[in-house]
Amino acid sequence: MPAVPSYSSGTSDVPLLGDTIGDNFDRTVQAFGERDALVDAATGRRWTYAELAAEVDALALGLLELGIGKGDRVGIWSPNCAEWTITQYATAKVGAILVNINPAYRSHELEFVLNQAGIRLLVAAEKFKTSDYAGMIEEVRPRCGRLEHVALIGGDLWNSLLDNGKHADRAALENIPLAADDPINIQYTSGTTGFPKGATLSHHNILNNGFFVGELCNYTEADRICLPVPFYHCFGMVMGNLAATSHGACMVIPAPAFDPKATLEAVQAERCTSLYGVPTMFIAELAQPDFESYDLSSLRTGIMAGSPCPVEVMKQVIDRMGMAEVSICYGMTETSPVSTQTRADDSIERRVSTVGRVGPHLEVKVVDPETGLTVPRGEPGELCTRGYSVMLGYWEQPDKTAEAIDRARWMHTGDLAVMDDEGYLNITGRIKDMVIRGGENVYPREIEEFLYTHPDVLDAQVIGVPDERYGEELMAWIRMREGATPLTAESVREFCSGKLAHYKIPRYVHVVDEFPMTVTGKIRKVEMREQAVHLLGLEKAAAARHA
Repeated sequence: MPAVPSYSSGTSDVPLLGDTIGDNFDRTVQAFGERDALVDAATGRRWTYAELAAEVDALALGLLELGIGKGDRVGIWSPNCAEWTITQYATAKVGAILVNINPAYRSHELEFVLNQAGIRLLVAAEKFKTSDYAGMIEEVRPRCGRLEHVALIGGDLWNSLLDNGKHADRAALENIPLAADDPINIQYTSGTTGFPKGATLSHHNILNNGFFVGELCNYTEADRICLPVPFYHCFGMVMGNLAATSHGACMVIPAPAFDPKATLEAVQAERCTSLYGVPTMFIAELAQPDFESYDLSSLRTGIMAGSPCPVEVMKQVIDRMGMAEVSICYGMTETSPVSTQTRADDSIERRVSTVGRVGPHLEVKVVDPETGLTVPRGEPGELCTRGYSVMLGYWEQPDKTAEAIDRARWMHTGDLAVMDDEGYLNITGRIKDMVIRGGENVYPREIEEFLYTHPDVLDAQVIGVPDERYGEELMAWIRMREGATPLTAESVREFCSGKLAHYKIPRYVHVVDEFPMTVTGKIRKVEMREQAVHLLGLEKAAAARHA
């Protein structure tokens, strides 16, 4: 019998949505106008769907009066707030392309994005924490020739856009020739080398992805979704906002940036039924000294995604937070983002050890990175995905698009995966993260999962560092539980001995309080490697050339 290939397609009785985001939003407003739509916990403000629609339409009409319309790029540079969400839906209504700008960017990166995307209007917070957004904008503005307007949230232009829109004729929104396949969003993916690339997404891409993620979480208008994840990323604006508005659910913003205490308080105060986060967020919430004092009994579901989800953390989220139906999602910005998801009726084992099965109306396959041929089930290879979710391309970079999307429209993720007999996928690492030690392929994820079983380990990340003898050696970066004695290389070796193959046991151990991270909570392993070379004095090994 020929081997079963690592290919799976998602069937569904529920058809894809053919709407634009604005039309879908208006349908929800018509059905659930009096229900809560948005709560900004930090400012104490709240909107019903009818009230939110009035704000969205006012801003959309204000944009039209300013001369911003279909195809124009509107940047947004701000931490999470109600205005971010209002801007998201207002730009969609006029067909302007919203360009998400990472709140952690500094002037150099801001200038690149403003020019590369050709942004005409920038909506921005004035400042947040140590970021003086207004100051950085003024610094780069003379070098950004296409930037015509800057609307600081709460400032004069922002207020006049809303005021003008409130007095404009709403009929102007009815005559814009919008199509579901129009580009509506550009998200810059954090390139590990060089400048980021702008993944260009359509109404059809992100509306359907948000909708089907919500379907698999069994959302209805009764749900209240707590969103501590950033809006500038797909996790917040697609899996969060669009999943909510396509089901009439309520969006709850606990704080402008992630704060574990504010998140738990918002879940309790707003009786949230769903909570989102990357693993590091859930780890921080569970580690709160007064965690047990919060009433989280309203929680039913939620999503853990953004980086590999440690099995032990997943179990605690189910047991201690009561999120019995919590879902793991896997995806990437270029695929709107979700390609696979666990289901509420999956066994605990499936939900803590896989990233689920392919989503509705999508296809996935695992291929040999060298030959491009689909590998048999059970064998590792590169995960590829195809379907409605695959981006239109990288903004004005056809060469980069061709590197990522092949002629058959498969998106090559760069992630290593294994598909089992039932179609469930396990992500074993990045092709670039794989460590080759003395000819042995080592997948850091396997060692990280093992280190989580140590009672004193709060979090662990494993990287490859240069080695003159083996090419690469393993190094574990470890965060300890409060009060625990820091581990040494010797104690880690002792813990692993007899349980992991000798070549999988980390040679170096580095105990830290925090890992270097992106704003979305992804661990920056590139930065860890750079630091490790200096920490361990491996400059000579790093300079050695290999075939």
